[in-house]
Amino acid sequence: MAMEEPKKVEAELPPVPAVAPVPEPVKVEAPHAVVEEKSAPIAPPADKVDEPKALAVTEKIPDPPGKKTSKASLDRDIALAGVEKDKKLSFIKAWEESEKSKVENKTQKQLSSVAAWENSKKADIEAKLKKIEEELERKKADYAEKMKNKVALIHKQAEEKRAMVEARRGEDMLKAEEMAAKYRATGQAPKKTLGCFGG
Repeated sequence: MAMEEPKKVEAELPPVPAVAPVPEPVKVEAPHAVVEEKSAPIAPPADKVDEPKALAVTEKIPDPPGKKTSKASLDRDIALAGVEKDKKLSFIKAWEESEKSKVENKTQKQLSSVAAWENSKKADIEAKLKKIEEELERKKADYAEKMKNKVALIHKQAEEKRAMVEARRGEDMLKAEEMAAKYRATGQAPKKTLGCFGG
């Protein structure tokens, strides 16, 4: 019967949070030893107390040490919960920093990609522009050369025409001189007269 009643006392203790295990209260076999640990009021000598009363004292004495153990356990549980909370917050902060770092790296990579794309497109456009400018310069040089050739050809044709005019003038002058000499020799007047001498 003495074994059943201490079990009831343990069952009546307040429930302990599930975070950390609570140390079990020390089982006391002798009632006078419990009184010494508790520093409870002095109990009557053991030889005068009969067993049922000793059991009653044993039931009441474990309650205060159980409360102290519960309070210490509760304090320890609160401290452990605080440590666990700090650990979680630290982990969350590290995760947040990691995610932010990943986002920054991804953003930098994308910005670098955009900058590379922009530079590539600009380089392509500048290369095309340079090619067009070179083509225009070549065409301009070709056109200028063609124009110079045309000018030279025109100048040559003009010189030929001048030479022909000069040659005709020389021929006409020679013919006029010959006719004048013939008319002088024959004494005849020319059939056609000049407009100013007409009559």
